[in-house]
Amino acid sequence: MRTSPLRRALISAAAIGAVVTLASCSAGGDSTAPASTADEASGQEAGARVAVAYEGGILVLDGETLETVADFESEEFTRLNPAGDDRHVMVTMSEGFQVLDTAAGTADEPELTDTIFEAEAPGHVVRHAGKTILYADGTSDTTIFDTADLASADGKPEVETIPGVEAHHGVSVVLEDGTFLTTVGNADGRNGITVKDAGGTEIASSDQCPGVHGEGTAKDEVVVFGCENGALLYADGEIVKLDAPDQPYGRMGNAYVSETSPIVVGDYKNDVDAEGYLLSAVTLIDTEAKTLEVVELPEGVEYTFRDVVRGPDDLAYILSADGSIHVLDPETGEVTESYPVIEPWESPAEWQDAHPAIVVAGNVAYVTEPAANSVHAVDLTTGEVLASAELEVTPNEVAPAAG
Repeated sequence: MRTSPLRRALISAAAIGAVVTLASCSAGGDSTAPASTADEASGQEAGARVAVAYEGGILVLDGETLETVADFESEEFTRLNPAGDDRHVMVTMSEGFQVLDTAAGTADEPELTDTIFEAEAPGHVVRHAGKTILYADGTSDTTIFDTADLASADGKPEVETIPGVEAHHGVSVVLEDGTFLTTVGNADGRNGITVKDAGGTEIASSDQCPGVHGEGTAKDEVVVFGCENGALLYADGEIVKLDAPDQPYGRMGNAYVSETSPIVVGDYKNDVDAEGYLLSAVTLIDTEAKTLEVVELPEGVEYTFRDVVRGPDDLAYILSADGSIHVLDPETGEVTESYPVIEPWESPAEWQDAHPAIVVAGNVAYVTEPAANSVHAVDLTTGEVLASAELEVTPNEVAPAAG
């Protein structure tokens, strides 16, 4: 049987390990579109899946053909985050984090399950060291569970909840040895992080990170948090502040990482009054040298927080407003390749508005094109568009499940 280029890319991704860096819910998670792929029809295991949120619903697409496998009702606006097991997706609903089972890698049918991790104002989802970490902005509570238990647990996995101190839009990380890092703030703002050992004893803290937002864990479990004037770097019990070249405002708010690379790629903004959400520079943080550098992108290359991922060879892939994926080498800061994929687009008026996004499963990028109600699969090693699908809805957030 001939194997398609996209299936080959997904099989290759599985062989090397897939790469995976916010009203009431509908009852029962009933699908309005039954499974439709050949694998499911024959009872064979499905491969990769892609979850796509739209206004009032969530689609599950076949990762190879991009055919719609299932269609679930949801709230008007939902955020999607991979749970970390290449199968499940965490959906932010008003009641908390609801579990979407894409059935990737199984012979099952997708299901928007009844499993909900209750949270007041559910926010960031972090995946690291076999744990899934959920943060509730409304209470600053952190909920932690073993990622593998999503598939094996009878109902909701056993969880550990670490109470918050003062509610704020924050994030938490748990390291291999149980070290717990969490942001510090309140309703008036955020200013830093605190670090506790597995027993709950504080071992480090910093209040030198105004507007702390976004985190990423790089090689050797070095953790980076973005600040409005640089970044905080945590390693081996010590916090180091890295200053942005622009002061007092040089903001990094999102970290794009690979756990096999010491280089963190971050977004960057140095004009607090700038209109729109398009950015034209990136932050490069060398976690070994403990340095922060800002690199201006080539003219015409602009992106939002949804448009940067890490992929094959630990490179960064930027989906630009010019319609191309630009390949950035984090070691040099150079753009080495550019792959045209979609039509040029403009900044959204609000960050929640549907605008192009990119996510990665192994060597394959899934790119949304809201203006055309379309999704595309792209081989990041060649730039070849492997598949495209026009949807009956406008795609907004997207999350992969590598299977």
